[in-house]
Amino acid sequence: MYPDDRVLIAIMNNLHDWATVQQERWYRIPVKHAPSEVPHIDWLAFYFTAKFKDDKWAIHYHAKVKGHELVTRADIFPDQTNHRRSGHWYYKLMLGPLQHTLPPIISKDWKRIIFIMTSGELFENAFEMNDLKE
Repeated sequence: MYPDDRVLIAIMNNLHDWATVQQERWYRIPVKHAPSEVPHIDWLAFYFTAKFKDDKWAIHYHAKVKGHELVTRADIFPDQTNHRRSGHWYYKLMLGPLQHTLPPIISKDWKRIIFIMTSGELFENAFEMNDLKE
């Protein structure tokens, strides 16, 4: 990771989505909720919520973004064409291998986040979530 790389911290609150990241190496972000920088990010890091029990409220993994596609939910999940958001647009981010974030970047106080943009330099030097902000 280079100091000027663009790193997006994304919430991971779903075990099914985490399994997809681990096994298929992609992650989806609804276009209408995505930061404008999403098509240009270099890295994606995952902030685990309480669903992840002992790993909650911390960033334990990150991955290089290899590319992205603009797709509908129906494209991603063809077996869910009747889903109420099947026509909504998503960024499908293709990821390189997961890398452990060591030590994990923790949240000293519980924080509700969706996305945080940061730099490679801040990410590499962070010990806690507040260190990610310029």
